Amino acid sequence: MHFEVTVDIDAAPETVWNLLKDVERWPDMTASMSAVELLDTPLAEGSRARVRQPGMPAAVWTVTAFTENENFTWRSRSPGVTTTGGHEVRPGPSGGTTVRLTLDQTGPLAPLIALLLGSRTRRYVTMEANGLKAAAESS
Repeated sequence: MHFEVTVDIDAAPETVWNLLKDVERWPDMTASMSAVELLDTPLAEGSRARVRQPGMPAAVWTVTAFTENENFTWRSRSPGVTTTGGHEVRPGPSGGTTVRLTLDQTGPLAPLIALLLGSRTRRYVTMEANGLKAAAESS
């Protein structure tokens, strides 16, 4: 399964990046997150975070790529499925910021997980993008 959402935000890229990389504040921005606990600080390649989402098992995500002020990717593994989330911030074409969030699931159980949780997953990623937009534009 691959899902991607792009949102234009009327705020400076630095503002958006600072909100995005502060993963422990995500539950304040979106109802799709119950809790996020950064297990290794600061957020950087190799850091881990425990994420709790309504109706889903808690998962530990490990940052696999990190470029300050631009993007980070993290990955969570569970039996039969690997989930990779991408977070990219770039200057918008006419000012402001464009954010792209991606979510990919691979592995032998990925098709079943997509069938069972795909619509919730897509809804949650969209909620996260919209929550980031609202928080950045109200800063």
